[in-house]
Amino acid sequence: MPVLARRRLCHRRADPGGRRHRRVRLTDVADETIHPFTVAVADEALADLGRRLGHIRWPTPQTVSDWSQGVPIAAMRGLVDYWRDGYDWRACEARLNAIPQYRTTIDGLGIHFLHVRSPDPAALPLILTHGWPGSVLEFLKAIGPLTDPAAYGASGQQAFHVVAPSLPGYGFSDKPGESGWGVERIAAAWITLMRRLGYGRFVAQGGDWGAAVTTAIAMARPPECAAIHLNMPLVFPEAGDFANLTPAEQATVAAMTFYQEKDSGYAKLQGTRPQTVGYALADSPVGQAAWIYEKFHAWTDNDGPPESALTRDEMLDAITLYWLTNSAASSGRLYWESAEAFKAQRLELPVGVSIFPREIFRPSRRWAERSYPKLMYWNEPTKGGHFAAFEQPALFADELRACFGQLA
Repeated sequence: MPVLARRRLCHRRADPGGRRHRRVRLTDVADETIHPFTVAVADEALADLGRRLGHIRWPTPQTVSDWSQGVPIAAMRGLVDYWRDGYDWRACEARLNAIPQYRTTIDGLGIHFLHVRSPDPAALPLILTHGWPGSVLEFLKAIGPLTDPAAYGASGQQAFHVVAPSLPGYGFSDKPGESGWGVERIAAAWITLMRRLGYGRFVAQGGDWGAAVTTAIAMARPPECAAIHLNMPLVFPEAGDFANLTPAEQATVAAMTFYQEKDSGYAKLQGTRPQTVGYALADSPVGQAAWIYEKFHAWTDNDGPPESALTRDEMLDAITLYWLTNSAASSGRLYWESAEAFKAQRLELPVGVSIFPREIFRPSRRWAERSYPKLMYWNEPTKGGHFAAFEQPALFADELRACFGQLA
């Protein structure tokens, strides 16, 4: 697989905690083996990307002065020029490889995950789940504050052992070859992963698809899961709410209407024809880049250009990962598999919620309390958007420490 990671003929087998290793041959690796993983994209894949970026047929410019028709051509040209002439994937690869990474087979599918143990013996195991167009990259800057709070000025605060898997069909996890890999099956795989790592008690966190998967973990009620935290809670107004909406709730309803009418085309297309759009995105790096770059503009806490919320390198790290792993169709297929996943469900375990100011929609606490009778934490930070951990890693870590620090 020249585009993905090259793995040696021998790997080191990790114990359930990921601490001790012994050498084994690949022929000895059983289905439940956890083995280290190193990202090493082939030079040929990067050369191919460079050739494609040197031969682009651009569309005609938009006929408006804003982003309402999609990414303006001047912004797109600027991003692509930097991607071709200034961006360094190897730097991203090095940052990934500085984090312990593993793969294991669960339910017949190879799952890639980060696993960083805290130096604190009282640390709480935490599984983080990303969404679309996200990846484990968005958690990299938050891992240090989460695993070693004392090193980041938060001595005495809750520490975590962090597990961050790549969703099936995303990044360096395998792509499902059959239908049926919706959020419930992913949640079951994550529960298996935490058990395989030897964690008898854990908490879970997610936003976007990560919120749907984390909600499904809570619905499954594994005895090991003590609580969850969501930065995009799946709670919505009911018919009776519309007669007495607060000003904040009115704004949320307006945002939901805008999303449905003006911002959800990507979801409707991926939820109905992921294979068709996959041909275009898998063949054109500029198409893949625009598909994701537009969401960084729409969903981050920026002051105009998306580069005011995330650096150009950070956005291209995310885009390039999708390109190099050819994940356009396989990631979009989750919308087809779980089109009805974003709905309110009653959760009977402790739930914490953080509503960042530029989230796609910002439900009210009273809506959440209907679905989460054990709501143990609610906060509305002053900065951040849909990609909370990516945009505001320190705030994100603070929110998780404040939330899960309340557990006995």
